[in-house]
Amino acid sequence: MSQADLLARPIPSLVADLPPAPHPSVPAPVGARRENGAARVGYVVKVYPRFSETFVVTEILAREAAGEEVAIFALRPTTDTRFHPEIARVQAPVHHLPKPTKLSEAWLDLRIARSELPDFDRRYADLLSLLTTLDAEDAAQGVALAIQAHRAGITHLHAHFASLAARVAAVAAGLLGIGYSVTTHAKDLFHQDVDAELLGRVLSGAEHVVAISEFNRQHLLNRCADLADAITLIRNGVELSRFDWSAPGPIGQPLRIAAVGRLVEKKGFNRLIESVRRLAADGFGTEVRIAGSGELHADLAEQIDAGGTGAFVQLLGPRSQSEVIELLAWADVLVAPCVVGRDGNADGLPTVLLEAMALGVPVISTDVTGIGEAVRNDAGERTGILIRPSDVNALSEALRTVADPDFDRVSMCRAARALVEREYSSTTQSSRL
Repeated sequence: MSQADLLARPIPSLVADLPPAPHPSVPAPVGARRENGAARVGYVVKVYPRFSETFVVTEILAREAAGEEVAIFALRPTTDTRFHPEIARVQAPVHHLPKPTKLSEAWLDLRIARSELPDFDRRYADLLSLLTTLDAEDAAQGVALAIQAHRAGITHLHAHFASLAARVAAVAAGLLGIGYSVTTHAKDLFHQDVDAELLGRVLSGAEHVVAISEFNRQHLLNRCADLADAITLIRNGVELSRFDWSAPGPIGQPLRIAAVGRLVEKKGFNRLIESVRRLAADGFGTEVRIAGSGELHADLAEQIDAGGTGAFVQLLGPRSQSEVIELLAWADVLVAPCVVGRDGNADGLPTVLLEAMALGVPVISTDVTGIGEAVRNDAGERTGILIRPSDVNALSEALRTVADPDFDRVSMCRAARALVEREYSSTTQSSRL
């Protein structure tokens, strides 16, 4: 048979021609299938654990605390060398799904799936229009995820990010005949490489789609109007029991500034470094500590050296959540000078902003995506100082404002804590899922 003839044959026929697969050498875990009909949610993420995605761990901890059963499925191995201690509190089993590198590996999973998954032939055929739009690796991992989720007794799949994780979850859920949902964030929506047609297709199959901010919800509605009934606003939360509020004390000299995040363009740390350089030239003293690692470390270090700010600007490297809390306790102000990157990538809402607001640390940030929903300049409820992205002069003035003895930092920080308790508690937000 020629290659053209083979490609012309319906895929369901190809599947039906496969001989029954032998029972896999690794049997399903005893007791993995649920006998009582209770729900068990499978979290699908690209990488687990991931140092920068504390919001996933926080959400899972809140769901476990509420008595839910959760399992985690990771599609790529982690490359992180440090991990937050909170990960040790997660009880959910973690399944690392290998990325197939050979056709024979994917073919074996296909045979196993046909042997183990009920009504596999029909469901696989129904998914053909989606499968053929995906990269081969994504489609193959969807089959592998279906096998593992079936063995683990999963009744629903929930993916974080509407990119790789959501695509694989959509395939697996279709093969299992169960529902899936997706939490959308930022890069999966705003990056220039987002395939709008595929995004809409994956999200349209979800039982519900989570937007982490009203800004994101409106963005999704504008791009996928038919999802109006499926989109739900559920904000990323913080575990408030770990963040005790205290009123900010008097500010001395120099002004102590903390910044936390990956060293990438969208975090805007180069604007902070330039801002404090200008302040130093005017005789305004600061001490800046930036926690995080990333691709721009060398560029930022060069900027610090070239601008002569090395005496008061320090790149700390990555810090755990407990170390971030210590950094915030040291700081007079937390600055998150976020920008929209040249590739369209932007922050949804840095978790550290919420953590600082919960603790009673004044915050300064920029009006990017949903940040303004937490950092509010409203006269009736001022929770921080919000400035325009990339406006270095405005950032300098905001730092002067925070340092002014007459500025009412206590009232602002009290309002910030109240807002976090009301709208960003992990317990409240995760319960809505």
